[in-house]
Amino acid sequence: MPSDTPPPSNPSRSGQATIDSSVDAVSARVYRQPGFLAFLFSRLAAVFAMQIQAVVVAWQVYDITRDPLSLAYVGLAQFLPMVVLLLPAGDLVDRFDRKRILQASWALQAVCSGLLLWLSYTSSSDVTGYYAVLALFGCARAFTGPTLQSLLPQIVPRAQLAQAIALNSAIMKIAVIGGPLLGGVLYAFGGSLAYAVCLGCFLLALVLLWYVPVRYKQEARPMEATAWKRFTAGIGYIRAKPIILGVISLDLFAVLLGGVIALLPIYAQEVLHVGPEGLGALRSAIAVGALLMGVYLGVRAIRRHVGWVMFAAVAVFGVANLVFALSETFWLSLVALVIAGAADMISVNIRLTLLQLATPDDMRGRVNAVNMLFIGSSNELGEFRAGTSAAWFGVVPAAVIGGVGTLAVVGLWLWGFAPLRRVDRFEEVEPAGR
Repeated sequence: MPSDTPPPSNPSRSGQATIDSSVDAVSARVYRQPGFLAFLFSRLAAVFAMQIQAVVVAWQVYDITRDPLSLAYVGLAQFLPMVVLLLPAGDLVDRFDRKRILQASWALQAVCSGLLLWLSYTSSSDVTGYYAVLALFGCARAFTGPTLQSLLPQIVPRAQLAQAIALNSAIMKIAVIGGPLLGGVLYAFGGSLAYAVCLGCFLLALVLLWYVPVRYKQEARPMEATAWKRFTAGIGYIRAKPIILGVISLDLFAVLLGGVIALLPIYAQEVLHVGPEGLGALRSAIAVGALLMGVYLGVRAIRRHVGWVMFAAVAVFGVANLVFALSETFWLSLVALVIAGAADMISVNIRLTLLQLATPDDMRGRVNAVNMLFIGSSNELGEFRAGTSAAWFGVVPAAVIGGVGTLAVVGLWLWGFAPLRRVDRFEEVEPAGR
């Protein structure tokens, strides 16, 4: 197993030229960073398993019940335990070995795939067992999110973090696009085969993660004595750090107002007049745009005017959604969604990088847990907002309101979070008290 010994600390930078040369030197070696590719493929295998399983278990439960409400319970069984456990999970991530926590989380998810395999093999017609396994799966996922985001800065140096996050996000899009497709194909041969593949993917993720060295772990500082103080310390740090509060709240409201995914089936049928194939293309367009931009950012990281680029990307996201909202032409709608996905990838890359750089290593678990809580809530509430707005005002006005709202948020956050706007280089961002 590779050594976990931290490398020597970086020499101090003495000028602008030194910063540029240092960043360029390490960026050229981002693909050769020890353990980084193993980490990428480990996570790719796990996300493929999750995406395949999400499609198969929903399809199988609906096949058994023929009740649309059962699909809501499939999501609820996973969402509720995850929300309840996120903050305690963040605390544990900051107190114990993150790689071991991730291994335990993926091992538990592998157990869940094995249990689903057994339920499917026995042809169980009682969906209660499926809901119980999914609740256990949601418990495991509560630890996966904060751990993954907090572990990456311990695998790559600060100067490589933006490119590492971009490549990581791009690779995950491959699983998001391909996983559901593969899940559908596998289910045609039976749920047991699909769950067996998921189990194999989780086991592969565990094996690959074993060879990932943790080389940039920082010395832990003394922590608060009580669990409540440890939980609230992360929230307090976010409130006191304008850059972190700005990126988390911007993400919350941009997703809450700007998302149009929930409206795509209505647009495909009633506005663009395309069939299921057209709907699939519309859903894939966002992911394709994000994938292409993620690969680009992995090769050419953003160097200057980081704050302005992030706000501009969110504004482009809002404008692209407005174009989609008003378009009645399929190809124009498709292009608008590709641009929206690419713009969102830029803003996500910058937001995640700033979040990691501005947070002390011994608090990343708790801060990332709060961020995951907001992301999960914004996704769920965003779909609810889009659906209720469409019911009240109509589908096109609902999408227009979302796009205009996103642009309004950009304007308000530009005014209200000046330190975030003024960030020029990632290297300028340091955790408070460091």
